[in-house]
Amino acid sequence: MVAQFLLIAVLPALLATAAGWDLASFTIPNTLNAAVVLVFGVFALTVSLSPAAIGLHFVAGLIGLAIGFALFALGYIGGGDAKLYAAAALWLGPHDLVIYTLVATILGGFLTLALLGLRQLPLPAGLARQDWISRLHSSSSGIPYGVALAAGVLAILPQTEILRLAAGS
Repeated sequence: MVAQFLLIAVLPALLATAAGWDLASFTIPNTLNAAVVLVFGVFALTVSLSPAAIGLHFVAGLIGLAIGFALFALGYIGGGDAKLYAAAALWLGPHDLVIYTLVATILGGFLTLALLGLRQLPLPAGLARQDWISRLHSSSSGIPYGVALAAGVLAILPQTEILRLAAGS
């Protein structure tokens, strides 16, 4: 029951918080990314993941970190986004990493197109008074990619191996 709670309540709450934080400030705090990783550790213990399975999840996380930091170095995503991608990869493991990456990329493309389109429209005065909305609307701002990364996990979660693990605990 603890594993299910961590997976269907705590993880989504952390991801939603990361997405909201990124949307409002274009940052994702390290403490939030660390919490996602730490909760995975508790999850792994509650479902009694074998050391080999934990190792595979950590390999997926390291792959996610390498990919994330490559994208960060190229200027495509922020550092918080790179760390969130790695933390999500840790949770999903090698079994679901490819589909997650594909879904998050597609959602990121939709998010980018939507923001670029909205930035072409004038911002209503009432919304313009909100600093975070003005920043989000600014053509000089980036894309809060943490929103797509978090949504990608939530979109595939019902079909993931970790859900089957949690259900079996």
